[in-house]
Amino acid sequence: MYLLLFFILYAFFILYFINILTSNLCTKKEIPEERQPELFRTINILITILLFSSYLDLQFT
Repeated sequence: MYLLLFFILYAFFILYFINILTSNLCTKKEIPEERQPELFRTINILITILLFSSYLDLQFT
């Protein structure tokens, strides 16, 4: 139970900072506004899959 709570907090922390870094990347590379939502969505989905697989790995090992 504690592992799940810790991992949820950890996931929000990671996603928050990944989004900040993505925003800085969009600004620095001057990515057009119409492509940014697609970039954010792709990165967030991939990070969420990575976090979920990490949780499952910790849960079942």
